Amino acid sequence: MPGAIYAEGLVKTFGDVRALDGVDLDVPEGTVLGLLGPNGAGKTTAVRCLTTLLRPDSGRAVVAGVDVLGHPDAVRRSIGLSGQFAAVDEYLTGRENLQMVGQLYQMRAKQAKARAVELLEQFHLTDAADRPTKTYSGGMRRRLDLAAALVVSPPVMFMDEPTTGLDPRNRQQLWEVIKQLVSGGTTLLLTTQYLEEADHLAHDIAVVDHGKVIAQGTSDELKARTGGERVEVVVHEREHISTAAEVLGGFGKGDTTVEEHTRRLTVPVTGGAKLLAEVIRELDSRGIEIDDIALRRPTLDDVFLSLTGHVAEEKPEGNGEQGNKQGNKKNTRKETAK
Repeated sequence: MPGAIYAEGLVKTFGDVRALDGVDLDVPEGTVLGLLGPNGAGKTTAVRCLTTLLRPDSGRAVVAGVDVLGHPDAVRRSIGLSGQFAAVDEYLTGRENLQMVGQLYQMRAKQAKARAVELLEQFHLTDAADRPTKTYSGGMRRRLDLAAALVVSPPVMFMDEPTTGLDPRNRQQLWEVIKQLVSGGTTLLLTTQYLEEADHLAHDIAVVDHGKVIAQGTSDELKARTGGERVEVVVHEREHISTAAEVLGGFGKGDTTVEEHTRRLTVPVTGGAKLLAEVIRELDSRGIEIDDIALRRPTLDDVFLSLTGHVAEEKPEGNGEQGNKQGNKKNTRKETAK
């Protein structure tokens, strides 16, 4: 039985650009799927097709048990969408923005006001509730945008790179809100360029490149495919390189790589911080002085280099996609609320 979000063979082209090239997705109810990929991979196009903002050229999609192509209005009533750009009216206050969204969803005025108060408190915006949104910081606007997507407590949520451009504090706050949302039973499709973000939030991750899903699995499974954890050591004296390599070989789960000119040694490992402490003790017992030591985990580029042979380069997602971004950023909320 298909999950709360299901796609089969989605294809979307913009002129000569094939933004989606047969995408398959299946997100079980009450879980988070992280759609991971660089700019231009097709993440935003997939979200727009699943949320009825774009019509795919071919393929099938079902959201919240409703056929996306056959009954788009019913899909819109069952979803929330937070896009890459904060879709708020900068001349309205935070409170007015949320009440307006409630009215677009045909809430009674009293109910919309009460829901706005709840969301302003939940997203730590109460003190700024009656200020024009144009005075908000980027992080505040992003939180308000997410709050607006939750006015009707939708069973299915789509978040398109919700933390791009946020500082670490605001990113952490949004992560906590998202975790609370999912713990309440909401199904979420989250697009991101950050492996760390998918690591924190997603039950499953689909890696997208050039419009195709090229790998899918848990965060740990994907990391294992790129070599998992590794210990990196920089020894102080060049003559200690061979001894240090011997030490690391005793802990490693693969060959030790040595860079003679930088005195850096790298070895794949399992065991986390506990193992790192053991490596440090062993190096010290051998009298090996080190300039640096660290436990590294795969980055987004590591994943892509392993899976595709290239790093996560930045490029447009297609002329039609780029051309619609600015026009859509103000209209997304209203279109979703229809």
